[in-house]
Amino acid sequence: MVRFKNRYVLCEVVSEDPRCRQCIEDRAVGLAVRDAIGRVHGDFGLACCSISFTVKYLNAYTGTVLLRCRKDSYRLLCSALPFVRQLESRNQRYPCFLNTLHVGGTIRTCQKFLIEYNRRQLLMLLQSCTNEDERRCVQKSLLSCSLTEEQCLSGNEDDDDDGTDTD
Repeated sequence: MVRFKNRYVLCEVVSEDPRCRQCIEDRAVGLAVRDAIGRVHGDFGLACCSISFTVKYLNAYTGTVLLRCRKDSYRLLCSALPFVRQLESRNQRYPCFLNTLHVGGTIRTCQKFLIEYNRRQLLMLLQSCTNEDERRCVQKSLLSCSLTEEQCLSGNEDDDDDGTDTD
């Protein structure tokens, strides 16, 4: 069996309205990107990109989006991303655009890039600090950037759920 190669496009949602980030959903991002591909590349581009196009990850707090598409059609996807001008969620339209940060072959490489990107952003924030309390807070955030997995300290809180309802 042949393995289909994918590309992962790491983007960030840039908007002037802070409510935009909290209200976006992965379905809304997927529809906006598909609509942009259809407008820019027509039916052919939409068909090529829709084969394995998915929104793999969306962090509404940071505005980070990870898109997956086939390796053959990732250029079509990347060229259509600047044409995403708004996201529609819960019958509200939020003007924004998607800034492409990185294109990688695996989710892991995108994750590594995102950690380095966030570290650079925090360093720039550290340089613009005005007082010592802000500086300590940013330094603490900088030191917490790592790829290590944290183990849950809470123990077995959800182990007593056996799937039966007790009303």
